[in-house]
Formats: sequence, C-alpha cells, structure tokens
Amino acid sequence: MLNFTVGPVMSSEAVRAIGSEQVPYFRTPEFSEVMFQNERLMLQFTHAPKGSRVCFMTTSGTGSMEASVMNVLSTADKAIVVNGGSFGHRFVELLQLHQIPHHEISLEYGQPLTEEHLAPLANQGYTAFLVNMGETSTGVLYDMPMISRFCRENGLLLIVDAISTFMADPFNMETLGADVMITGSQKALACPPGISLIVLSPRALECVESHHSVSMYLDLKLALKNGERGQTPFTPAVGTLLQINQRLRDVEAAGGIESELKRMKVLSQDFRQKVAVLPFEMFTTSPQNGVTALHPEATSAYDIFTVLKDEYQIWICPNGGDLRDRVFRVGHLGALTTDDNTTLVNAMLDMQKRGLIK
Repeated sequence: MLNFTVGPVMSSEAVRAIGSEQVPYFRTPEFSEVMFQNERLMLQFTHAPKGSRVCFMTTSGTGSMEASVMNVLSTADKAIVVNGGSFGHRFVELLQLHQIPHHEISLEYGQPLTEEHLAPLANQGYTAFLVNMGETSTGVLYDMPMISRFCRENGLLLIVDAISTFMADPFNMETLGADVMITGSQKALACPPGISLIVLSPRALECVESHHSVSMYLDLKLALKNGERGQTPFTPAVGTLLQINQRLRDVEAAGGIESELKRMKVLSQDFRQKVAVLPFEMFTTSPQNGVTALHPEATSAYDIFTVLKDEYQIWICPNGGDLRDRVFRVGHLGALTTDDNTTLVNAMLDMQKRGLIK
C-alpha cells in the first residue's frame, strides 16, 4: 500500500518499530522524561513564546478542538470563526454546543480569506478568532499573517487548528501572536492516530486558569497540572506518545523544523509539477504544502479514488457531500518521496490510457 491520504499517513521504519514493541508501564520517571522531551521539542518546533505549555490529549484532533473551546473561551466571549469547509464547520458546531457567542465567516469551498471579509468586523467587541490554518477538506491555506494583524489590532485571542499544517507549512506561534495551536499525531507527525496536542501561550494559560471546566476528561487545568511531572491525568496512548518522541527527535536530528518544512515544500511542488500533464485543475489558488486538492475535468473524483485503491493499491483522499465527485485530495505528509509521487502519477496516466480518466 502507498498512502497519499492526509491521515493516518505513512510512518518511518523507526516509528513503526516502536509500534511492534510491548507497551511499557508509564507512571515512571523514564516515561516522564520522554514527555518532558516531547513538550520541549513541540515548543521549539512551534516557536512558542516563553512560558508556553503543551497538553497531550488522548483524543482525535476534534477532542483538542473541543478542549480548547471549552477551556479557553466562555459564554462571556464573542468569537469570530472561519467556516470554509468541513473542519471550519466543526469549530462552528463546537461554539454552538458550548454556547459561545460568535460570528461565522462563511466561505465557498476553496475560497481564500481576504481583508474584505475581516474589515467589517474590526472594533466590534470581538474577543477571539478561531481558524483552521489549513482547511483540510479543500486544501486551502489561509493567510495567517493577515489574520495575525487583524487579531493584534483588535486584541483578539487567536486559536489555530494546525492539524494538517503543523510541520508542513511555516508557523511561528510567537510571531503570529497565536494563543492556541492544535495538531494531531496522525498528520505530519506521521504516527498512529490517538494523540492530539494543544500548545498554549501564557495568555491562553491565564484563560484556562480562570475558567471553570465542565468536563473531567477534557479539563486542561488537570492536564497542565499533571504535565508538571511529565504525566497525564488518565491513561494515555502510551505507545503513540513514544512514537511521537521518536519522530520529534528524528526531525531534530535531520536539521529541525526548517529542514522538515523544506522537505514538505519540495514534495508538494514536485507532485504538482508532475500531475500537471493530467486533466485536473487545482481546486484552490491558495494551497497547503501538506495536501493538493484536484478537480477532474470530466471524471468522478470518487471513481478515481476507488480505482487507485482497488486496482493499484494506492490511497488518495476522497471527499464527501457536495465535493464527492468534484474533488479528490493528495496528501504529502509522512514518509513519502518524490519517487512515490512518480508512482502515483504513472498510475493515473495508466488510468488515462485505459479511458478511466478523461
């Protein structure tokens, strides 16, 4: 199997080897040292401001999205949320569920966010801004420097879902003034699903401390308190945390976050250059490094996904709903190479020769 989805993604041999080992007991000084190292490297790779902390949650990315909404915001807040696809809509649903007053910026699929969307919202008493840095369902990368300027000018907390963009697209938490950064183990961290991570700035930590949590499992005060001793409140996905440690150390040894970002950019550009010979259109003018969303001109996108999976043992990412037959996505996250790009494009060219892509 060759996996070009956007999660779970291809893992390195070193990460996979840990998955074959017995899971150790974790209430030990040795495991605490692993967790301290995980936090140090995450703070380093996100360029988090001094005094920031990391929570390691045994949930999917959605669990950390909800934990962030529940623990950082309250009904006294007034939020702006960007909804440009499935995951932006998820933030909207979470704000509704937890009764956080909000204004929704609703974008068409593939549409970038612009100054024109933000200008009417300036100086209107908003307190927070929630955005999926990359809307994974459509492959859009939002303009974070623009969003950062707006938030600074209006004194807003900035909560960023970087689940599909962390370690794929540049993200400097301190420069952007971001207060919360969310990511997951199964994306560019290239580990199995099961762990999501929340990086909290000092300002976000103050919010967490001042708010009363209505959840035991998603209580970030509890997670932070246990993190002081390199532990988690409840039994975590121990094996996945050990794999994350291996992955983070490997990135550090290979030149750090900048080297990994360069690798991701090369992979995505290489694929886009090679796939240009096929009758597909880029679905957005503002693409992420981690995923390429393509619109076939005269073939069902879902049929392309199905044939590649069933006949070529290559996985790409399908879409659902209105985008099911219009858009498929090719991920560039994880242990992929430019040779793998060639294999995928050659398979598509073969499908074209067979009349399966028109």
